[in-house]
Amino acid sequence: MRRANHPTQWASWADRALASVLGRVSATASEVGPRFPVYADPDTGVWRTTSRGSWTGGFWAGLLWLRALSSGAPEHRAAAADCTRRLRPWLTQDTATRGLVLWYGTAPAAAPGGDAAAARLRDEAARACLASYAPDLGVVPWGDAFGGPRLLARADGVPGLVPLLTYATGGGRTAAYGHLTRHLDLCLSEDPPRPAWQAQPHGGWTGCAEPAPGWSRTAAWLLLGVADGLHRFGEDDRLRAAAGRLAALRLTSGARLVPLAEGGDPGGPVDTSAAAIEAVAALKLAVLARRAGDRREGERLAGQGRRILRELTTVHLSATGALLDGCYDAGRGLATRHELIWGDFFLAWGLAVLTGLVAPFTA
Repeated sequence: MRRANHPTQWASWADRALASVLGRVSATASEVGPRFPVYADPDTGVWRTTSRGSWTGGFWAGLLWLRALSSGAPEHRAAAADCTRRLRPWLTQDTATRGLVLWYGTAPAAAPGGDAAAARLRDEAARACLASYAPDLGVVPWGDAFGGPRLLARADGVPGLVPLLTYATGGGRTAAYGHLTRHLDLCLSEDPPRPAWQAQPHGGWTGCAEPAPGWSRTAAWLLLGVADGLHRFGEDDRLRAAAGRLAALRLTSGARLVPLAEGGDPGGPVDTSAAAIEAVAALKLAVLARRAGDRREGERLAGQGRRILRELTTVHLSATGALLDGCYDAGRGLATRHELIWGDFFLAWGLAVLTGLVAPFTA
């Protein structure tokens, strides 16, 4: 794909970039039909798809809802609602990634006055995830839906699940807080943070080799979870300390705007999807800083979020609105410079926040 040349004289680069990304959504919808896109070849733009969505299905539904919110077209709303409906089988799957699937696939539509069916699915998902919470471990386990050990705590099991759990009555907020803080305690017990841990039969946790420390999305997923936690639980010393440490890793002026994919190899691939997640987290943390009365920190975080989004749209966005240079799995050599559906979603979400289409904490 050709990369777009975005002139600096554009009055509103974010509006133009969002329109481009949503145009890509329409092209993708025509291509994939009832299937779910996962990643696309950077040269041809052709999508690798799944029939059920895997752990990424909610991001496709979320993109369709963003398109519907932007256009107001009844046919776009119908397409988004249909896609969200097709996420229902994930209610019963044993995986913490239900947070990614069933939060990001419903939250953009489930606000008051939004889509009633999406709101009902969100609430059902919250109860289902609460039923999977293991108080003795302090987490909703990673689960066995994708094979491998079930009793894991992984950084990518945090985002989405934290806000989703809070919608479950009868202990949802307690479970959400426990799930978040357990993951923070584990992942941040090492430097760099270790993204995956396995529970031991007689207590305690052991660090997993994969994903390895240095994985690009570790800090990104945790930052997003902490931002959602602080929004829902208010000022909390434990969460605030974690936010400060994670922000120091990724949201400072000295950090690369687009992180290396894995292992810190300067010659290796980067991961634009991690950068897009971090941009959304920065915009959320900026709101929280201003709410706490720290206007200077709020402006700094908002500025960092804008800089990341500008970098993504000027350097890594194709002429057709695809966010390129995402890395699915560097270790396995899988889709290392590709368009990733969650990268597209978080880029679109960040741009939608900047342009006022959505509020930062809608999803």
